Amino acid sequence: DSPLKAVQMLWVNLIMDTFASLALATEPPTEALLLRKPYGRNNPLISLTMMKNILGHGVYQLVIIFTLLFV
Repeated sequence: DSPLKAVQMLWVNLIMDTFASLALATEPPTEALLLRKPYGRNNPLISLTMMKNILGHGVYQLVIIFTLLFV
């Protein structure tokens, strides 16, 4: 049995997402950010640095999960 039902998980997700969006929305903008030109329409949404961070974190999580499961 799961400790939380589906509706409870939705509430947890809503609360956690609300805190994250508040943290991002209340961060004061810097002058460099306000003067930056917008990205072009054909530019990729995920940069190479972001992709490396996402893949690296995914591999890290898999190593930890498999270590906890099989050791």
